[in-house]
Amino acid sequence: MAKENMTGAGRKLAKPRGDAPAPHDEAAAPADLTDTSDEESVGGSTYLVPGLERGLRILAEFSAREPVLGAPELSKRIGIPRTTTFRLLQTLEALGFLERVNGDRHFRLSVAVLRLGFEYLSSLELTDVGTPLLERLRDATGLSAHLLIRDQRDVVFVAKAQAHDPMFSSVKVHVGTRLPAHATVHGQVLMGDLSYDELRQLYPEPQLERFTDRTPATVEELNERVRESAAQGYAVSEASFERGISVVTAPVRDQTRRIVAALTVTVPRSDIGDASEREPLIAAVCSAAVELSTRLNYRPPADDPTAGEARRRTVAAN
Repeated sequence: MAKENMTGAGRKLAKPRGDAPAPHDEAAAPADLTDTSDEESVGGSTYLVPGLERGLRILAEFSAREPVLGAPELSKRIGIPRTTTFRLLQTLEALGFLERVNGDRHFRLSVAVLRLGFEYLSSLELTDVGTPLLERLRDATGLSAHLLIRDQRDVVFVAKAQAHDPMFSSVKVHVGTRLPAHATVHGQVLMGDLSYDELRQLYPEPQLERFTDRTPATVEELNERVRESAAQGYAVSEASFERGISVVTAPVRDQTRRIVAALTVTVPRSDIGDASEREPLIAAVCSAAVELSTRLNYRPPADDPTAGEARRRTVAAN
């Protein structure tokens, strides 16, 4: 079920060989970053994709000093024909990384670039601050603990503390693994801030993809699950997504009070057990989620359900 992001080691982009700019019609052409019919291997390496490299170099040309640029200027700077430049600009515009200025053929950076930057900074803070808490939660429960964020319709594992017990050797989730948000309690917790209309925009299709008989079939059913998880401040899954795996998940919030991550522990069984096992586990996960939220400058109000569950269950366990 899981999709994993495989990323190679970063390398400095080589400066592309200059193509002589040639005048031609800049009428709309099919946007295709992978079209390399007029491009040679860049930087002497067959492992670089010229179209992708040139698209990234175009983005790098925009700055606070030069926030607006046009195809002719970019063509000269990058050293490629204006037709190729304009096709790349159209592609970047279609993907939300650039936007036109006053409907002209000049462009500026758009919100997708900002989203990437903010997500990167947020994930750095989350993983730096969250990893010690994951390790403490793992040691307290004996279970593997993970930190997740939502990327549109996927949840992404961004940090983990693997349990030491050999019984977990067959249950490993790698950092970068993606799962469908609607089909997992992780995603349902992470979508706790979304309204029904926002869920509908995210899932416009009449039927959602089913993974088990307990996967929400419609956005209406998904909304019910999301609202239920939000009201109780955590969610429990007992083999509802993957057989032999149960989880307890709670939301993590930042200073804006928005849900920015979810913290979870994995039980390598199809059920969590009776109240004597379930109650302290929910308390531990909720407490860790609230502590991480606090470290992100979130101050839980009196009616915060996650903080309330952490307090109530901790008192009951003692």
